[in-house]
Amino acid sequence: MTTIAILGNGRVGGSLATALTRAGHEVTVADRSPGAAADAARTARVVINATPGDTSLDRLVALREELRDKILVDVSNATVDGPDGLPADLLYPGSSLAEQLQESLPETRVVKTLNTMLFTVMTAPATLAQAPTAFLSGENQQAKRTVRELLTDLGWHTEWITDLGGIRTARATEAAILFVPHVIRSSGFTPFALSIAR
Repeated sequence: MTTIAILGNGRVGGSLATALTRAGHEVTVADRSPGAAADAARTARVVINATPGDTSLDRLVALREELRDKILVDVSNATVDGPDGLPADLLYPGSSLAEQLQESLPETRVVKTLNTMLFTVMTAPATLAQAPTAFLSGENQQAKRTVRELLTDLGWHTEWITDLGGIRTARATEAAILFVPHVIRSSGFTPFALSIAR
């Protein structure tokens, strides 16, 4: 059992909380009340960032002390939305939210994952007709092993998880968000994920 704090109580955070609790972990979801994020992060071993990517950096840097020596799982994408509310551009071109977080929080072990799919697939990967891929990016191998175990608890088969390497590789998976609006416009909000076919 792992103590997990989820920052962000929208659709992404809510579905992750339900699935991880069902898997036997002790999960706290921080609401928007003052101090809730700090309290949740302080007592957790793993913190999941499910806050909107365009405001994540400021929110998490404010929790520097609470995130010290913790594993921070970043599932958000930092984008600039278009008029229809869908991602139109990257907030950190030539970089990524995960890289910005790791640079700003050097004593926190940041791992990027689950950001290349519709949120419903994060906790139900086997519902797709073809096997999806969950990518891992991060500098700390032990942190990535822990995140890999959590992914397994969410239903991800070992062969569906691909470790891309260091945190710099997160800029590739975050850039993949630019596929999303086009996929949604062509086929609606049908569950989908990027997959590496071999």
